[in-house]
Amino acid sequence: MVKIGVMGTGYVGLVHGAVLAGHGFPVTCMDVDAGKIGRLSRGQSPIYEPGLDELLAAGLRAGTLSFTASAKDVIRGSDVLFIAVGTPAKEDGSANLDHVQDVVQAIGRYANGPKTVVCKSTMPVGTARSIARYLDGALKARNAPYRIDVASNPEFLRQGKAVSDSLAPSRVVVGTESEDAKRMLQTVYAAHLRQEVPFLFTNWETAEMVKYASNSFLAVKISFVNELALLAEKVGANIGDIAAGMGLDERISPHFLQAGPGYGGSCFPKDTQALLDVGRRNGEELFVVSAAAAANEKQKRRMADKIAEALAFGGSLKGKTVAVLGLSFKPETDDIRYAPSYDIINGLLSRGAAVKAYCPQGMKQAKRQWTEWDGIVAYCESEAECAQHADALVLMTEWPQFRDLGWDRIARSMRGGHFFDLRNQFADDPRIRRLFRYYPVGSNEPAYTLEEAQ
Repeated sequence: MVKIGVMGTGYVGLVHGAVLAGHGFPVTCMDVDAGKIGRLSRGQSPIYEPGLDELLAAGLRAGTLSFTASAKDVIRGSDVLFIAVGTPAKEDGSANLDHVQDVVQAIGRYANGPKTVVCKSTMPVGTARSIARYLDGALKARNAPYRIDVASNPEFLRQGKAVSDSLAPSRVVVGTESEDAKRMLQTVYAAHLRQEVPFLFTNWETAEMVKYASNSFLAVKISFVNELALLAEKVGANIGDIAAGMGLDERISPHFLQAGPGYGGSCFPKDTQALLDVGRRNGEELFVVSAAAAANEKQKRRMADKIAEALAFGGSLKGKTVAVLGLSFKPETDDIRYAPSYDIINGLLSRGAAVKAYCPQGMKQAKRQWTEWDGIVAYCESEAECAQHADALVLMTEWPQFRDLGWDRIARSMRGGHFFDLRNQFADDPRIRRLFRYYPVGSNEPAYTLEEAQ
């Protein structure tokens, strides 16, 4: 049986390791945070992801999943090593590979036999080749009689659906120049081959670029529809119907054509900037990706402006209380990295507003990471508490539980009747328009579905 080590226990590494353990492989996940490892060993996940707790419990119960803080132990005890550590963006937009370098150096130091090293983290084009060169040199310096094969195997997990995406991926992309690595990954992913999941085997650089290209294209699509939404509000059009009409064209598809406050999360903002950095380093300015990133920043500013223009007196929101529902960048995750809520709330605070917030899963992370809001933003225990005595309600993230909150009661509890639906979750709901002064994104008129229009 192939023994698997996973370096890193974030959203990618933890889910990937738990799923492989569920397939029966002996999997050891490693992290430098000993406290985190202790909690994981007791089945306590540090992140919220639907289905993950059950996978962790099953793997621990079956004995196929274990955790350690020792890089040496997991490297020496594994045949395949997945690198799944963070590659956050630096200030200039380039990817910070410090954690990757730490792992690779440890592999070069502790490897005790042939290994397959798989780059699961999102890494700039050329990183896998550099890792292969480094490991070759490290083994030669030790006169090691074996080799380490390297593959790039980018992840395509959607947060909130990461477990299901890992169990049944849309595709598997593997970049390698080693037949041994290819065969090893075919063994690891045998379940996906049986499921007839599409596989693409290519070289290192292509696999790395597929990930950046995919996320950047989706970011372009989101920014495009958001810019159309701003224009639609000014010309009297309805972005919901515009997107529906566009989506009927199979060449376009309706996916990622939902107007909103801008994209966020751990992938799109970071990966677009990293791809732009790769372009700059290679003498190619990527105008389309650059415009998408700029449009996303504009969208967040315009959402804060939209709220302020409706509420402000003389440009100030002093004396106004704004209730924000949702802090995570999307529903079914606690991830607040690059979430639009951060910039929009800051825009409201800078205008003098008092801000209350409630999020089903994001508040714990917000309190931990957004410490500059300590004593400024009031975190609430429920949607009802958040809305009470507020002048305006802002739906920032479209959590399913927000759909039916007893809106009559919430409307009565508020001081003002403004409702800013930044996800258009209630664009076709007449009860909300009866209870509130309703502000969707991309329309100033009641929204009708295509079927109703017909």
